[in-house]
Formats: sequence, structure tokens, C-alpha cells
Amino acid sequence: MSSTLDDQTVVVTGSSSGIGRGIAREFASRNANVVVNSRSQERADDAADEIADETGSVVPIEADVTDADSLQSLVDRTVSEFDSLDVWVNNAGINIRGPAEEMSLDDWQRVIDVNLTGSFIGAKLAGKRMIEQGTGGSIINVSSMMGEQGQTGRTPYNTSKGGVNNLTRCLAIEWAEHDIQVNAIAPGYIQTEMVSDARDQIGFDEKDVVDRTPLGRFGTVEEVANCAAFLAEKEHFMTGEILHPDGGWLSFGWGSKS
Repeated sequence: MSSTLDDQTVVVTGSSSGIGRGIAREFASRNANVVVNSRSQERADDAADEIADETGSVVPIEADVTDADSLQSLVDRTVSEFDSLDVWVNNAGINIRGPAEEMSLDDWQRVIDVNLTGSFIGAKLAGKRMIEQGTGGSIINVSSMMGEQGQTGRTPYNTSKGGVNNLTRCLAIEWAEHDIQVNAIAPGYIQTEMVSDARDQIGFDEKDVVDRTPLGRFGTVEEVANCAAFLAEKEHFMTGEILHPDGGWLSFGWGSKS
């Protein structure tokens, strides 16, 4: 299908699985050149092989989002392969759960390093390249609705995602003059491996989540990917915005539907 993403070059960090893989697949289906990223080259290769069934060119590149040199190499290899960098999606993220009073500083720092600092480094390097190109661009940060909520046992994660939201707003203002739109997607409960792992680890009841969600179900990876494509295509007048594909969770002030 025709798309304004035809031949645009897109990097999606942490795209070997889950939401990131779905976003990479969606961009490929819209004829973009897609760089799939993971800390593991093998995992990146596996994802790229599957996504390559879509249209568009797909290249797997290993990089660690907490390492500035590693991300600079990712940018350089992307530009070497495709001659431009037009869309950057900061998707890589982790969650370490536990009571705040028992949380080690190492665990706290690891979550902040990946989710917040990694997003800053990626945006910084991508933004610099886009400014040099002089053709504008789009930076999309994958946040979470939990960045706007308190929650027991998830202090590092929720704090990091709150930081991602304000990082998005700050960079949007700073880079607007370069026609770089910076927005974020803050999903609710989406059917992913991370959510399944959380269910197994802490034993939350999926029925409770469904009852708390006005649309009455979990979201899908494809729905989040559609949000990313909408933001990347830039056919809107938005920058510094946080989209919430959460089924109405944040709008539902209190209680359960049942």
C-alpha cells in the first residue's frame, strides 16, 4: 500500500520481540527501510528474518541502548546502509519489580539506565543526525500509562516512564525548529511476553484488568504499532504529545465495570 513512509529509514530499538517487533513489522509493511535492534545479534537476526516477509528492507543490528558508543555505531551503520535516518523509535525497556524498601540501587539504576537514559541517548544521537540532514524527522518514545500512575512494587519502572514523558516534551520543544516531531506512546495492558511474565511472577488476575478497562479487553501489539506509524507519518500537527492506547484506563477514574 502507498505510504508516506515509503523509503523512509526507521530504527526501532529493542525490536526483537513484543511491541518493538510489532512496530518494526508495521513499518516494513508500509515500505519503510527498517533496522531491527537487540542486544543479541541472534535475536535481531531472528526478528529480521520474520519481518522480511513484509515489504521494505529489513536489517538487523546489535546494540546496547545503555552504551552511547554502541548506539552511535547503530546510527552510523544505519546511515551507511540506507543513506538517511528519518524515524527513531525508543522502544527498549525493562521492568524489575519489588518493594521500594528492598530494591537494590543496582536494580533501580538498571531500570533507569535502560528505560530513561537509553531513551535520552538514542534520541540525542538520532536528533543530531536528523538536524545534520536538514530534512526533519520523527522520534517516538515508547512509554507506559504507568508513567502517570503510582503502583505498588513498580517504583523504578513507573518513575522511569514518567521521565520518558517529560523527556518527550522537552525534546519536542527544543527540536521543533528543525521539523523534528517528538512524541510518545504510553500503552496500557497489551498482550505481550512482558505482560505474561508479570502475570506469572506476581499472579495478577487478567479478569481484574479487563474489568478495569472500559473497552473490556487487553490491547494488541498491532494497535500500538498503528499508533507508532501514525506518529511517524507526520500527517498531524502534534509534537510533545503522549498517546495512550490503554482502552480508556486513564480516563476511568475509579472502580471496576463489574
